[in-house]
Order: sequence, then C-alpha cells, then structure tokens
Amino acid sequence: MATVTCTPACNQPWQEALPIDLLVHPDVLKATVEIYEESILLRTYDQSGTSVRYISADDLCASFTKHSTFKTGLLTPTTLWAKTSHTGTTTAVWRPPQVWPAALQTEAFGAPARFRLPMPGLVVISNSGRAAPWIFAAKERPTSPEDQLYKAPTFNTFQNGRVCPGTHWFPTDHEAVPESFFESYFSLTGDTKKRSHRHPDNLVALWEEIDGQEAYPTDDLIPQCTVKEAMGLPEQTSRRW
Repeated sequence: MATVTCTPACNQPWQEALPIDLLVHPDVLKATVEIYEESILLRTYDQSGTSVRYISADDLCASFTKHSTFKTGLLTPTTLWAKTSHTGTTTAVWRPPQVWPAALQTEAFGAPARFRLPMPGLVVISNSGRAAPWIFAAKERPTSPEDQLYKAPTFNTFQNGRVCPGTHWFPTDHEAVPESFFESYFSLTGDTKKRSHRHPDNLVALWEEIDGQEAYPTDDLIPQCTVKEAMGLPEQTSRRW
C-alpha cells in the first residue's frame, strides 16, 4: 500500500497546548487511528509531515497489548486450559471416567427416574460471562489440540455441546461445574438424537442399558469436534458441529 505524506504549513510537529503554569513541555502528537466501517487508517506525525497507511485490526490489537501479560496462575491437575478474551474468562475442566448419579424428570410433578451412570471422560468448559457451560466426552485426557472430542451422552445438551441450564444455576467456581451439572435434574430436552451408536434415537434406552455398570462403552461415542475447535469457545458458538 502506498504511503501518503502531507507537509503542514507551519512545518512543525502537532502539539497539544498545555496550561503554562504546569511547567511541562507541550505534548507532541505521534499518531492517530481512524476506524471506519470497512477499514482502519493509521496517521503518524513527524517533522516531515503526515504519513497515512492502512492497518489491520490485528495490528491495532497487537500494538496495544504487546506490553500486556495475561496469566493463568497455577493450574490445577483437573484444569486443561484457560483463556481471557472479550467474552470473559473461559476455563476447561477435565473429569476422568467415573460413575455419576443422575436424576431424569420424565413427567411434570412426578418422581424422577434415578440412575447410576458410568460416563466417559468429560471436558466441561465454562465462561465467566455466560450462564451455561459446554460439555464434551473424551476417551482419555486430551494432550493435543488435534485430539478428538465426542458428544456427551447426556440430556439437556444442545447440538454444539452447550448445556441447556433451564432453571439450574451453575456455580462461578469452574471446578465445581461438572458436579453441578450432574446434581441438576435432567429432562427430555436438548439435542437427544445421535449421541449413541447403539441407540441413536433413544437416549433413555442408553441410560437404562448402562445404569449400574462400571464403565462406559467408549466405542459407542459419536465424534463432535477437536480440542482446537473447543478452545475457540465461546467465540465459535454459532458453529454447528
């Protein structure tokens, strides 16, 4: 991109006039940023005049954050990753395969059906700026962005892995979110189809089959996304996996 140079009539750098009683030198203008609907212009000022060039949003962001540090602090053994963005702080928690108690409300005002469900490993992603987490299944603890994640064989979960909270309030402590998910009452809601090879159209039948068993049949899991794609949450919540 060509650079446009403009020489001011006074041939002096642009300065901000400060009250004389401050006893400080005038502040010299070095650059301005102009943000338009489809472009961003950077104007720089020196003795020779004004230079104007197009910059990208990434360049603008990098110039303001290059001296900033974003720290996660000490991570617990169950925390997979954490990040901070304009949507808040997002944290992914790992739970190894285990048996979870679950209550399924199939009828309004009726007694819930109680289960003891062996679940595969779970990756639960919560965001400080949002009310509901995301949940995915994994055959083992993820160690690479290219590792495969699977659809969680649970109710109250949408197609993209987002949990439907209903009236349930999740804790702000991300470490407590997986347990809170299973403490809530499940209902016949969410995307309940194609979460099992054995029972693609009947998630209740899957729960009844594995109820009381010690291990989840991981060959029954349905692929959902990669760890790298899950790391993009919540910015990529519109994506339909």
